[in-house]
Amino acid sequence: MCGKRRAARLPTRSRTLLTVNEVFFSIQGEGTRAGLPCAFVRLTGCPLRCVYCDTAYAFYEGSRREEDDVVAEIERFPCRLVLLTGGEPLSQPAAFPFVTTLLDRGWRVLVETSGHVPLDGLDARAVAIVDVKTPRSGESARMHWANLDRLRPQDEVKFVIADREDYEWSRALLRERAWTEGRTVLFSPVHDVLAPGELARWILEDGLPARVQVQLHKYLWPGAERGI
Repeated sequence: MCGKRRAARLPTRSRTLLTVNEVFFSIQGEGTRAGLPCAFVRLTGCPLRCVYCDTAYAFYEGSRREEDDVVAEIERFPCRLVLLTGGEPLSQPAAFPFVTTLLDRGWRVLVETSGHVPLDGLDARAVAIVDVKTPRSGESARMHWANLDRLRPQDEVKFVIADREDYEWSRALLRERAWTEGRTVLFSPVHDVLAPGELARWILEDGLPARVQVQLHKYLWPGAERGI
């Protein structure tokens, strides 16, 4: 007697899942593309706890979403520039293939990263904006310093400066490391802690090859904490 035939299994489509804190359309507030309309994808989670962090709500808040769902949402925005941020976006392994998907679809992709996660797996077409953790961040010891020796020509380096100690530490690093030559280096004062003009004066006095940047979005929409 013949046994029962098993129903054929249909192939399942693999799904890339991201834990997403928020998706929004705004003005890019930092870096060399400051002032441009930009789509933002903020992922949930961060292994660091910087003293001055202004997005602590992204440490835990978020929902699991399919990659295709997130892409469909940002495709409705009238721009082709997207910033992947956090938290620390690269703490989610799924962020790496997500960046490649966006690039393949014709997006210009910026990735804002703390420098704690190795950048080896990041698509070479993306722009990494690496935040070098200064002493006042409380997280300098957790930098993955090898990232700075693997930067590509298009990548940018950011130092968030809280006081004179942070500035002098950053100045010394800037002068001793070869990766700074010909690269965009951003010095950003901690908002409402260090006056931008004071930081600018220090840079001028020392003739540093650094670009002063403020968080433009905080001046455009003072008091707003999310979706900017």
